[in-house]
Amino acid sequence: MLLACFAAAALTDLVSLAVGFDGGHVVAKPLLMPLLAAWAAARDTPRLLVAALLCGWGGDVLLLSDSDRAFVAGMASFAAGHVCYLALFGRHGTPRARALVPAPVYALTLVTTVALLWPDLPADLRVPVAGYSVLLVAMAYTAGVRFGLVTGLGGALFLLSDTLIATGVAHWPQLPRPDFWIMLTYVAAQFLLASGTRRALEARRGPLTTYGEVRSTQDATPRPAPRSTTP
Repeated sequence: MLLACFAAAALTDLVSLAVGFDGGHVVAKPLLMPLLAAWAAARDTPRLLVAALLCGWGGDVLLLSDSDRAFVAGMASFAAGHVCYLALFGRHGTPRARALVPAPVYALTLVTTVALLWPDLPADLRVPVAGYSVLLVAMAYTAGVRFGLVTGLGGALFLLSDTLIATGVAHWPQLPRPDFWIMLTYVAAQFLLASGTRRALEARRGPLTTYGEVRSTQDATPRPAPRSTTP
């Protein structure tokens, strides 16, 4: 039910953005992350995942305003969410084989994007955007190398979504209905991060649970009394 409500809110938000209905976006956007966080909490996922999603909710609400202060505060809220994701991946994930292979790609993406955006960003946002970009790229990279393809795809889409926002702040040419593409990639990113994390954790719990059930069964099985050697 929670996932169905999340999907309905996401569809409402995206359709509203596609047709230019601001009222639907204002109503639907703040519902997205609380619903996804409630779904994650109901699946007994780590609190760090719920915290990351709720930090995303804070950023979503703040970015409904067009003020510069709200933008900086929203970026800080999303940055806190990335810190939660990094702590989650570091605590519960395990490095995969060839984890260093994609590292140069993410590093090059970070350096190139910041270097290209830097001249066109407002002067007071250059350092905050650069610092935020480091956290964002670190989260996207760690998601993939520690929690697998689905979570890694979520991290990559988050990176794409925020890059679209940054190009708008830098006044670069935009796609038609830019907010639609930003929200489409963002909603998909958060869902893939949440569902990929849950799937990876459940896969790792499986063998341990099975082993524990076998041991419990063995311990509960009555053992025959030892035979007496006394005549």
